[in-house]
Amino acid sequence: MKEASGEANLTVVTIILIGVIVAVVTPLITSLMNNTKERTECLNNGQCWDDKAGCQPCNS
Repeated sequence: MKEASGEANLTVVTIILIGVIVAVVTPLITSLMNNTKERTECLNNGQCWDDKAGCQPCNS
């Protein structure tokens, strides 16, 4: 019976760890996806991307 209890505790710890990792990583991935979308839309509109100023007309 002790072995079954230990396995149950390990399962609970694993589920909690997965939840924490998902809670931390989800905002990071969302932010990266939004930044990529903004840059892509800028370049598709024929403009240039500047990391500090954002979408700007290209100087050519």
